[in-house]
Amino acid sequence: MTSDPASSTARSGLRRDGEALAAPLPPLLANAEHLASTMLLGDHGRRRAGMGEEFWQYRPAMANDEARLIDWRRSARSDMLYVREKEWQAAQSVVLWVDGSQSMEFTSGTHPPKGDRARMLAMAIAILLLRGGERVGLTGQAVPPRRGDIQLLRIADGLLGAPDAREDFGAPDVRGILPKSRALFISDFMGPLVEVEAALTEAADLGVRGALLQVLDPAEEAFPYDGRTVFESMGGGLRHETLEAGGLRDRYLDRMAERKARLAELARITGWQMLTHHTGDSAQTALLWLYGALERRR
Repeated sequence: MTSDPASSTARSGLRRDGEALAAPLPPLLANAEHLASTMLLGDHGRRRAGMGEEFWQYRPAMANDEARLIDWRRSARSDMLYVREKEWQAAQSVVLWVDGSQSMEFTSGTHPPKGDRARMLAMAIAILLLRGGERVGLTGQAVPPRRGDIQLLRIADGLLGAPDAREDFGAPDVRGILPKSRALFISDFMGPLVEVEAALTEAADLGVRGALLQVLDPAEEAFPYDGRTVFESMGGGLRHETLEAGGLRDRYLDRMAERKARLAELARITGWQMLTHHTGDSAQTALLWLYGALERRR
């Protein structure tokens, strides 16, 4: 039996392309697993009473409690009647959007690209939420919220599968967000804020609450440039050359402060939370904040 050279070449090319596509998956998963393990949260509960299987706490019985709710064994050890409460075990949906635009590839050279930090934090929070029994997915239609370990591979593949031609700046994608769910948007939010406002408004209209994580390189906050400098967007769509970069510092810092204040205001009026994280800072601190923001009940 002879093999078709053309088919053999096609199979080799497909395998090579597949291996190249899958290559980033192990490092991303390993880094995210390591980051998530530093939280040492164990099997967390929802920390409120409700329908479930896991014991939460005893509380004194109240006049409107039914007799079947009384834990008679615990009550026999005191002069009071106690009710045995269980933790709320209803899984909720959490959807993630991570900016995959060209802007997120920026690094000043001494810190990881913003996109790498954003994807690692997204994977780490997904690991923690999935371990807690939540349904986690990505905005859009490709990776809807599901439970289980295999979902981590789907999310990682979705985060790494950015299109070949990308925009200079990204805008939150609200497709696939379920009513009354939670959401996380991670970006540098350096593009038009009107698009962020539209996304948050649409999410708020659906009863969705969540968090904005702004990821910046330290140089984007400090503006350590002076003399002749050429500023160019990562995609090459914007370019500005100046002989006195230092003279732009104050105006730049004012504009950055205004942008951050506007983001914080948008988060406040829509019931979301917002944090700015720098790639030079600890990823653990950002992850702890994310966990608290997405676990908060309203």
